[in-house]
Order: sequence, then C-alpha cells, then structure tokens
Amino acid sequence: DSDDVRFACEQTLTLAGYRVISCCDAEHSIPLIQSQANIIILTDVRLPGISGLELLSYINEMDSKIPVILITGHGDVEMAVDAMRNGAFDFIEKPSSSDKLLSIIARAVEKRRLVLENQQLLANLQQENGPVLIGRSPQMQQLRKMILNVADTGADVLIYGETGCGKEVVARMLHHWSTRRQGQFVALNCAGLPETLFESEIFGHEAGAFTGAVKKRIGKIEHANGGTLFLDEIEGMPSGMQVKLLRVLQERTIERLGANQLIPVNCRVIAATKEDLLRRSEEHLFRLDLYYRLNVVSLNIPPLRQRREDIPELFYW
Repeated sequence: DSDDVRFACEQTLTLAGYRVISCCDAEHSIPLIQSQANIIILTDVRLPGISGLELLSYINEMDSKIPVILITGHGDVEMAVDAMRNGAFDFIEKPSSSDKLLSIIARAVEKRRLVLENQQLLANLQQENGPVLIGRSPQMQQLRKMILNVADTGADVLIYGETGCGKEVVARMLHHWSTRRQGQFVALNCAGLPETLFESEIFGHEAGAFTGAVKKRIGKIEHANGGTLFLDEIEGMPSGMQVKLLRVLQERTIERLGANQLIPVNCRVIAATKEDLLRRSEEHLFRLDLYYRLNVVSLNIPPLRQRREDIPELFYW
C-alpha cells in the first residue's frame, strides 16, 4: 500500500541479483503470475482493490506451491499469522531490514526450485512409466545403481529396510527395469493373513477343495507367472508355508489346494523384510535354507535418519 516500500523492496532485490517485476495492485499482477512458473510473490496485505489475502487465496487455487510472502504493518501481524496457516510462505513486518527480506526470499526461492525440479523429475519418470525412488544422498544414488545392475539378472532378491522406507518401490523398480516388465507385478503381505487363508491365497485352490471353495481360484504365484512376485514382510510367513515356498523356489512348480497336478511357474521372487533374517534363522524363527534361497542378491535401504539430506526433497515431493 506504499510506493516507497515497493520501490525499496524492488531495489534491494534487484541489487541482490533477482529479476523483479513490480505492480501497484493485485489486478495487474495476476496475468504476470499466470505466465510465470519460476516465481515468488511478495505482496502487501493491504492493497487497493483485491487485498493481499485475496491474492493469496487466488494463487493457492492456481498453484498452492508458489511461495507467497506477505508484508504487514504492526497491526496486521495476527492476520499474517492466520494467512500462513492458510498457505502463505512467510511474512515480513514493516519496517524490516534488507537482510531479513533477502533471507526470506532466498528460502522461498530454494523451495520453489525444489518444487519445480521435483515436478520435472516426476514428469520424466512418469513418462517412462517407472516408479520413483526419491533421494539424492550418496546412499540412494548407490542403491539406484545396484537396482539397475540387478534388475536384468533375473535373480531372486531380498530387500532389507525399516517400515516405510520404500521396499515396495524398490521391488517395483526391479520389476520395471527387468525383462519381465511386460508381466504382472503381484504383491502379497506375508504378515497380513492368517495361516488358514495363506495357502489358498498364494497357491490358489480348486473348486470343492474346502468348505466354501465354490469355484477355482488362481493364487498369487500363478498370477505372477512371467512377471514378479513380491513377498513383503517375509518374516511373518507361517512356518508351514515356508517349507512350501522353498519347494517352489527349488522346483519352480506349484500345486493348487485340492489338485493333484503340478503347474510350472516362471516368476521372479522378491522378498522384503525389516528383520535380520539370518539372526531369526539362528533363533529357529525362520528357515535357514529358505533364507539362503531368497538371499541370492540382497539390497539394503538406509533409513532416513542416515541420509538427512534427502528430507527436503521428500518434504516437497
């Protein structure tokens, strides 16, 4: 609402190397905002015509990730705080130092840069129909290289990682970059089913195999024929099923419940766990022979606390 404040901000930002477009009211700024992707908005709360808060609301509807910084007088601070709850990036109280202005602008520019970079990266990856593994830390870059090296070998893989670190994303990447990508990616959580249902779910059954089996059902392994079977939380697989899975890995055949015919299957098995399976095997909680069958190749996903530099990218994704 002051030409002097507007000119002072424009001069400060121009001298700092930023390209500045100045408008005396919100109405004139809207066409410019619509035509710019890499943009930061610095606006007074009180403007002639459309207010700064109304402009904020409009920008949020158009692109909620554009940083909007509000300039306020002393009496408008509470209003600005409410605006931050509604999507404003930050606010500056008049009068303010050049250093504070430049500090807030620098943070906003970095946020916008990350948003645009991630949007472009996501667009590129989606164009390739590939899953996205987020992170630029050395650990994640090395993991991506290992995924690409392992994907086309066809070897069974065991993925280690804590809950929520992206084990299924890694499994999908292995499938996507393999020669099996035209086949199905079939996922099964081994800890999510009672043992009474597990065998039918993974092997399938014939009609009449048990009470309630009114029609034939194809199991997960058969569905994955020609593709990839992903067994998440493999440590939760019932012990009786571990023996049968081991036989599948050795013979590459299955037998549906209620059937007397072996069916050949050709699928890659990727298992994932948050536990130390070797230690569990030593404690007789997991079959050691199954562990060695699954652990042809192992991939470890580092937890986020060991790669804190990836947090901003994950936050803005």
